[in-house]
Amino acid sequence: MPNGEFAARKLLRQRKKQRLLKKWEKRKMFKLKDKYDPMGTVPRATGLVLQKFIVEQKQPHSGHIKCVRVQLIKNNKVVGAFVPGDGSINFIDEHDEVTIEGLGGSQRGQMGCIPGMKYKVSEINGADLDLVRRGVVDKPKR
Repeated sequence: MPNGEFAARKLLRQRKKQRLLKKWEKRKMFKLKDKYDPMGTVPRATGLVLQKFIVEQKQPHSGHIKCVRVQLIKNNKVVGAFVPGDGSINFIDEHDEVTIEGLGGSQRGQMGCIPGMKYKVSEINGADLDLVRRGVVDKPKR
């Protein structure tokens, strides 16, 4: 560790280099979230449903997870989104407008045994998906 009257510049350079070793600091400094995250810096985004599909759960679980492929309106990027709730996939049709949000995995990643899905569907055509599924609200026409 340098010490002395003219050591400040070297100390500052070392500190900056050490700060870049932290993942969140590097992401913030180089604005990596803005560049590579399809949703950018916002927590929710709207998009159009392109197709419905099923993925298998990861080991040691077994089951089918219902998902949709969504094209975001803001930048035309295509992402996969998990549809929560029992039978919710039946209310979603192709070309519906859905709102997606993060699934809640660590470091903006997948959660649990759902492979490759980082987002979940929260609204369909402006109505809350859970309320539509329970029959409280009818699904709005687009």
